[in-house]
Amino acid sequence: MILDFNKIAAEVIPNFKGGEGAIKAQMFYDGKVRIMIGELVRGASIGLHRHELNCEVVYVLAGEGRVLTDEGSEIVRAGQAHYCPMGTAHSLINDCDEPLRFFAVVPEQCLKPENANLKS
Repeated sequence: MILDFNKIAAEVIPNFKGGEGAIKAQMFYDGKVRIMIGELVRGASIGLHRHELNCEVVYVLAGEGRVLTDEGSEIVRAGQAHYCPMGTAHSLINDCDEPLRFFAVVPEQCLKPENANLKS
């Protein structure tokens, strides 16, 4: 399957996940997997949220930002990826002058290992 982000309309979502400002996002979601290109302007953020049943990979396309995690704060720049494992929390903040553009994938939701014997 080819996803053509040139044909996916951008949405502006205020206070995404409880964050500041708004995110401009082009999203594909099939009910299980979310794939998106997002942009945060200076001062905008994705609020701190926990990935209980999935993980997330965020690859920075342009700009620079800060990732808050359970372990603290890290700078993330174009060409770098941030990985948020299942069961952990994170937030993405643009506190620089240039827009922060990123590509993110939240794979299919899954059961935590301790609940693997449960059916969804």
